[in-house]
Amino acid sequence: MSRIIISVKELHKQYGDFEAVKGISFDVMEGEIFGLLGPNGAGKSTTLEIIETLRQKSGGKVLVDGFDLDKSPNEIKKIIGVQLQTSGFYPSLNLVELITLFAGLYNEEVDPLLLLDKVNLRDKAKAKFKEMSGGQKQRFSIATTLINHPKIIFLDEPTTGLDPQARRNLWDLIRDIRSKGTTVIITTHYMDEAEVLCDRVAIIDSGKIIALNSPDKLIDELVATGFERPKEVKRANLEDVFIQLTGHALREA
Repeated sequence: MSRIIISVKELHKQYGDFEAVKGISFDVMEGEIFGLLGPNGAGKSTTLEIIETLRQKSGGKVLVDGFDLDKSPNEIKKIIGVQLQTSGFYPSLNLVELITLFAGLYNEEVDPLLLLDKVNLRDKAKAKFKEMSGGQKQRFSIATTLINHPKIIFLDEPTTGLDPQARRNLWDLIRDIRSKGTTVIITTHYMDEAEVLCDRVAIIDSGKIIALNSPDKLIDELVATGFERPKEVKRANLEDVFIQLTGHALREA
């Protein structure tokens, strides 16, 4: 049976009179893909940033792989990988140079080409970051989360703005990372993405968790209330049509 790798109990975050996170509690199991879902301003990014040691909490308790956030934040930093936004990279450095730079910051010995192999970017090793497509930048961003061989990685809306091929390619990459034993925490506004990727999801609204279960069970619970879609559910959607007609292969410059 999987063990708990992240435990959040009664987490609070206050900004003056505004309470962004209102006493939420949840556990993440080792080796699962766990989704945090919610509208903008719901508190999901704040929650992640607290767990990632990037933001101070106002109250509650957080344990990451047994390390107490209050007592051992530096130990937590050693075992997590956090996806950087594109603004976090020097645009004029090539990919090998960027990996070497980040490996030095982590004090890790890394073969840049082997790491690029993991995200199917070896052929872009000498390309500058600013020259790459959106999908390539996102795959490289995920590659940088793996430099320190983390037990847990955090991905914040990793497929936003990507075309269907790049999006599904990234899904395969995330599944592959999990298959090697890494726990993945993901936020997304795409509900189909959460349904396909996540073992469990927590839905947050106005700073509180309002539902937590597997996507299938949450859907079954809704159906059990008598909910019916106003339109007949088809066995495929327009994205499936697009992928089938144009192919799964990435088309990159």
